[in-house]
Amino acid sequence: MTEEEKQALDRQHKTERDKRVADRIKAVLLNAEGWKQAQIAQALRIRIETVQDHLDDYRELHKLKPGNKGTTGQLSSEQTQALICHLESVTYLKVQDICVYVEKTFGIKYSVSGMTKWLKAHDFSYKKPKTIPAKADVEKQAAFIAFYSDLLKTTPEDEPIEFGDGVHPTMATKVTYGWIKKGKKNDKLIATIASRTRMNLFGSLNLETMGVIIGSYETVDSQALKEHFKKLKEKYPKAIKIHLILDRGSYNTSQETKEAAKELNIILHYLPPYSPNLNPIERLWKIMNENVRNNRVFESAHEFREAILNFFTKTWAQISHSMLDRINDNFQILKQAF
Repeated sequence: MTEEEKQALDRQHKTERDKRVADRIKAVLLNAEGWKQAQIAQALRIRIETVQDHLDDYRELHKLKPGNKGTTGQLSSEQTQALICHLESVTYLKVQDICVYVEKTFGIKYSVSGMTKWLKAHDFSYKKPKTIPAKADVEKQAAFIAFYSDLLKTTPEDEPIEFGDGVHPTMATKVTYGWIKKGKKNDKLIATIASRTRMNLFGSLNLETMGVIIGSYETVDSQALKEHFKKLKEKYPKAIKIHLILDRGSYNTSQETKEAAKELNIILHYLPPYSPNLNPIERLWKIMNENVRNNRVFESAHEFREAILNFFTKTWAQISHSMLDRINDNFQILKQAF
């Protein structure tokens, strides 16, 4: 904006009797002076989307007088369906970018506020997407589920089936969501530490009994797996075979691990790559965090380690059977991301 334009707008503002026009002029001038849209919105006590509309009006049409902006047209039912399909496959950060796409694709112009209303009317909301492994293979997941179902049907009752995995909880503060009263004065402050202290755990879970075997190791490797196999034999001394389902981590698939399992009649079964959804013990780690680590500050490494182990040796026995709706073998297949 030139200095002459600024002066002209300033003169108009001084004589303008329509407060709505005056606010539009102030928005344009403040933006030209380097104010951010959020600051302008706060100063004028209007929504940030309204500020964006005012600025767009002036940049594109030199429009300052209010009116029923709306859109220069409406999407047909076919265009609406096409846009819905597009938005289901492409995630936009800003509504303004959707407006640009609609204008380029359909030749119809929407304001930011107008497109926001359209999005809400068609059941879109601004939220964080869920993440899934990029290389998830639908067919391999389905094949494992079929294999597992057959394993349950054909395995004798005295041959236990366990799901195993390693986990590495850290002492660093794990801040997460919680119910906090609204208002700045009610902001809840949680002290944080960035300690690198961590535990290296390997465990396995029996879905039938909800029992857990857990061990803490210097490193989770083939030697740790050997120690875990011994614990499995101690837990099931009469079992001729023990079935252990694992992911394809290097220490799970090493020759050393396979030979140690064979010596103790432990049959190793492997999950498809990139399929944490098929290992129920992954959900146990989440519940452990909820009970022990979330929004908690540990005063010492000893307190941290004791809290983690107490969860598995004491707390889990008390709550395990109330967790059947969260930890089970009702597997869901992860579809590939768009």
